[in-house]
Amino acid sequence: MKRLAVVLVMLTTLGVMAQKNDGLRMPKDLRMDMTAEEMATLKTKHMALALDLTKAQQDKVMRLNLEEAKLRKAKWDEMQALRESGEWKKPTPEEKFERENDRLDQQIAFQAKMKEVLNEDQYQSWKDMRKHKARHGGKKMQERGRRG
Repeated sequence: MKRLAVVLVMLTTLGVMAQKNDGLRMPKDLRMDMTAEEMATLKTKHMALALDLTKAQQDKVMRLNLEEAKLRKAKWDEMQALRESGEWKKPTPEEKFERENDRLDQQIAFQAKMKEVLNEDQYQSWKDMRKHKARHGGKKMQERGRRG
């Protein structure tokens, strides 16, 4: 009888410990509550700290980040409006291809512009930061239940 009680206590404890605990979570789409200028400012300051940018580089990077943030914000607002109006429908494979192709073209153009602004060491560090974020960002999204 004692063994059965010990086993039950252990199983109960294991079950309680296995429960998912996210702790404090930020609301979904917190970044999209910010303006494009705010997003660009935060991203630029983060890059300035990580890459040790000069003031001139910071100004150029700010312009690039602002341009990118405005595009992202406009697309996000467009998708939100479609979802709220009920007109959103699942994209066709051709539409998915076009969107992905456009997104990759924008990334290539942004990368070329960044290469002009940053020196070799900064550019390599920036690329490494992007690789790390791409590799680990998806895992974080999955853990939060936003994807898959």
